[in-house]
Amino acid sequence: MNIIQCKMARVALGWGTRDLARNAGVSPDTVARFERGEQLKGTTVAALRDTFEAAGIEFIPENGGGPGVRLSRNQN
Repeated sequence: MNIIQCKMARVALGWGTRDLARNAGVSPDTVARFERGEQLKGTTVAALRDTFEAAGIEFIPENGGGPGVRLSRNQN
């Protein structure tokens, strides 16, 4: 997951940085630092990604059109 995918996933879910932080069990400052491009521990980035995936986000890898996100088909 990169910075843009993080922001896109939050918007798709209608979450602010505090919502993501609360759901991932990290501080809002940690989310803001990641989205500013600061390096975080791999376990922290994994926690953010796992939180998004549990909420129905699918991450799309770089495939010629750039990396992205989408909502799972199981979402209402």
